[in-house]
Amino acid sequence: MTIENVLENLPDLEAGWVWLAGAGPGDVGLLSLLTLKGMQQADIVIYDALVNQEILDLVGKNTVLEFAGKRGGRPSLKQADISERLVVHAKAGKKVLRLKGGDPFVFGRGGEEARRLVMSDIPFRVIPGITAGIGGLAYAGIPVTDRHTNSAVTFLTGHGEDGGLSKDIDWDALAKSSPVIVVYMALSRVELMCQQFLDSGRRPDEAIAIISKATTSEQRVLETTLACAAEDVKRAKLEAPAMIVLGENVKLRSGLDWLGAMKGKILTADLSDIVPQGQK
Repeated sequence: MTIENVLENLPDLEAGWVWLAGAGPGDVGLLSLLTLKGMQQADIVIYDALVNQEILDLVGKNTVLEFAGKRGGRPSLKQADISERLVVHAKAGKKVLRLKGGDPFVFGRGGEEARRLVMSDIPFRVIPGITAGIGGLAYAGIPVTDRHTNSAVTFLTGHGEDGGLSKDIDWDALAKSSPVIVVYMALSRVELMCQQFLDSGRRPDEAIAIISKATTSEQRVLETTLACAAEDVKRAKLEAPAMIVLGENVKLRSGLDWLGAMKGKILTADLSDIVPQGQK
């Protein structure tokens, strides 16, 4: 079977429908085939700020691109306005693709948009994407889980509604219970975040990595410790979007940084400095 046959046999984006699709964390190769087909069939692609130009270049020749990005600290459309645009276009009989960085249902407000479509009797499909908390770590050479370090992981967002940290999180319980914590959209709050984890009992020397522009050609990875992270981030001048991962699994990068190995880095499989599960 050829790739053309595969695409042909996938569902079609029909008039009056909205597809809520994930574009993945950045690398065009991580785009799903169903999302690609939707992009090529859509009359309108409404995309967010985390979808790069290389991916947008794959839309159909007659497809209209509409930007609906939301970036912290910058003028942005309100979520209600974005959701309403989906409804308006679908009711006009357009084939609508809502393209989001990562996965639409992982800190992507896809659920809010889907509920708005339900309220307006608009048929829709959800197409998952590779979320940055999975794909970004993989491109940094950091496993989300590994039997030597963790059998559980917590994903959370670094944004609270008042500009600080989320107030609906029991930080003390989180610090005690989760061996690995992956934080989305946290670069502007890294100092607050690290201090909160320290106050909640995490070790100052615990390994932490900050992954900037994950899976793209501009990806940068900073490895440091919880106590030093805030200052090291300032010195490194990392740029958003960025992920933070805290835990012993960060140390596994010394043997799994496959992108670094492609550039000549020598990898090591030594696990001598890993603190096994249950011994922290």
